[in-house]
Amino acid sequence: MTLEKARQLLGTQVSFGGGYNRNGARLIIADVIREHGQAAADQLIREMRLDELFGFRPGEAP
Repeated sequence: MTLEKARQLLGTQVSFGGGYNRNGARLIIADVIREHGQAAADQLIREMRLDELFGFRPGEAP
């Protein structure tokens, strides 16, 4: 998955919110970590405010 595709998918998860969407976002971030590394995932967490919305923390795998 490209980082741009991850941004699109995370944008959808953020727009809906809720518990199920948190799990979807967690899976997307896990895929980003696997393909692009923790630094790329941390950048997406900050950029998409996933720390505020879903409680994800940069530096940790969700």
